[in-house]
Amino acid sequence: MQKINRKYILPLFLLVQIVVVKTLGRFPAFIEEYYSKGWYEKIAWFNRTVFGSIPFSFGDIIYSVLIILLIRWIWMNRKGFFKNWKTNGLTVLSWISVFYFFFHVLWGMNYYRIPLHEKLNIEKEYTEEELIAFTEKMIAKTNALQLQLSGNDSTAVNVPYSNEEIFELAQNGYKNLPQALQEFQYENKSIKPSLLRYLLSYMGFGGYLNPFTNEAQVNTLKPNFTLPMTTCHEMGHQVGIGSESECNFIGFVTATHNEDLYFQYSAYSIITRYCLANLEQIEEGKGKLYFEKLNKGVVKNYDEHEAFWEKYHTPIDTFFEFFYNNFLKANQQEGIVSYSKFVGLAIGFERVDSVQ
Repeated sequence: MQKINRKYILPLFLLVQIVVVKTLGRFPAFIEEYYSKGWYEKIAWFNRTVFGSIPFSFGDIIYSVLIILLIRWIWMNRKGFFKNWKTNGLTVLSWISVFYFFFHVLWGMNYYRIPLHEKLNIEKEYTEEELIAFTEKMIAKTNALQLQLSGNDSTAVNVPYSNEEIFELAQNGYKNLPQALQEFQYENKSIKPSLLRYLLSYMGFGGYLNPFTNEAQVNTLKPNFTLPMTTCHEMGHQVGIGSESECNFIGFVTATHNEDLYFQYSAYSIITRYCLANLEQIEEGKGKLYFEKLNKGVVKNYDEHEAFWEKYHTPIDTFFEFFYNNFLKANQQEGIVSYSKFVGLAIGFERVDSVQ
């Protein structure tokens, strides 16, 4: 029997992995019990214990080294790169195979756990009337907090904390989680300002979870009124939530349950933006009607946010938006649009909570 050439082993293993992952993904209850609440909790605890004590982002260092090695490999093989397409293609597939394996073993299978709306027994869909009522409530909350924090309705909110203080305070919201969400308690802080924050800005990312070290990376270049909510969102990924809409929801709940008013303002102001965008999708001009009800200080914060992303807008972030959109779709999500879906979770959770 002829032996398989070693250069084919990892590419073939990639195909096997894809089949196994997609097959197991059809059994969310199995993933929930044995991966998310079993293996993942143990490996996440270990990684956050090890890497959380390191004062800088170890995961960013790993990525930086890998990027340098990739550039070096491309440069070394630039001559005849496409002529040797078979060898080079197998090399690329081998590295993808290794990445795919560790990604899913260390974190990625959380994409396939039981959806949060099923656990909470809530309906994600909502009527236009419910969205309008919720939007008005969020606007009232946002305006009240802006006025309280700024002293007048025309001054933008500026969070007076250092990055480390924000990371420390973020844990308090997870300690105050409602009973229905108690399983997402957070332990062993491992939250870092990303060393690659300029790159993240050009890519259009406010933060990310490093699945290999379980460090939550926050893009601290962003306007600081957004950082509390962003931090709580990335911590959601750390406690085993894969879905972006669910992480936005958990980020919103933990930030609003934080006793710190700056955290509450960050959450309410951000969900209000999503509500207005969703109203605009229903009918052009509808979101604008409610936008005009916001205090001028809130609008200044929104302008600050828009100006930041406009500053870093290049074809690079357009490419990564396309790439990440398809990555999410490949992992049981609805693409970039899934971020806004957390409004439905928030409305549904409030609907159930008001009945109880």
